[in-house]
Amino acid sequence: MTGSTSIRYIPRTNLDTVLWDACIDHAANGLVYAYTAYLDSMAPNWDALVLENNDTNSYQAVMPLTWNKKYGISYMHQPFLAAQLGIFGDGLTQEMIEAFLKAIPAQFQYIDISLNHANLFPVEGFPLYERMNYVLDLRHPYDDLFANYRENIRRNIRKSEQAGCKFRQNVPVEEVVELAWMQMRKISGEEAGNKDKFLRLFKTLAAEKKAVTYGISGPGDQLLASCVFFFSHKRAYYILVGNHPNGKTLGASHALIDAFIRDHAGKDMLLDFEGSDIRNLAFFYSSFGAKEEKYAALKLNRLPFYLKWMKK
Repeated sequence: MTGSTSIRYIPRTNLDTVLWDACIDHAANGLVYAYTAYLDSMAPNWDALVLENNDTNSYQAVMPLTWNKKYGISYMHQPFLAAQLGIFGDGLTQEMIEAFLKAIPAQFQYIDISLNHANLFPVEGFPLYERMNYVLDLRHPYDDLFANYRENIRRNIRKSEQAGCKFRQNVPVEEVVELAWMQMRKISGEEAGNKDKFLRLFKTLAAEKKAVTYGISGPGDQLLASCVFFFSHKRAYYILVGNHPNGKTLGASHALIDAFIRDHAGKDMLLDFEGSDIRNLAFFYSSFGAKEEKYAALKLNRLPFYLKWMKK
């Protein structure tokens, strides 16, 4: 950083969205989650840290600060369906990452966020730790990609075909979301409001040809496996998955991912599985030939000593 650059805290209402999105467009580590439309849809509140280049009137690097407030305490958290945020820009260095983290306003007394794959630097005073993502390079011919599947994946794809399962594209997004929420309610009681936020986001990105839906139907045209994929920065994001219990024994989810890979094989693109730290999911994704992509996360408790027990 030079004398012509400085990091500023900018409330969302004062942010230049054109400069912000241009920065994300051109960032070497840009991701779909960092665009203003995505953050406006999925984050209850967000402001920003911006490294401005005063010579070119541009945002050189940026960091969204996604926050909320509870019991009068402001805290930073990860928005729903935003796997990685953090600092975005070109030529990120340990010095820049440290400068951004130190610039997070003291008003945020508790921080539990995921950064991104270009933010993995040791920073004194900020206990960054590794999380795991899996990505599949789709630049190869389909036959080569298929040959790298583990045998259990190929076996489940054959099982799906033998059961008469059919591939569907452009499944109504509402059907995907309903299946996904049926699963999430059992696990975490997902908030109903997030459903509406996601549907609005999907329609925004679909209008820009950055979102598609895939599905696998079984006997009786029942939707057994489905997914929403988003696109940006030469990545396809396996963003929201809705699977019906009836499809588990028919290899429906295996067939769905295979259909997407078949359609996009040979393209300069990564299939981003968005995780996972969960062992079984990590094994599932790696079974398609996906490789590890580590990214940074941060958990920091700056609450007064008499409140620290609330968040350990």
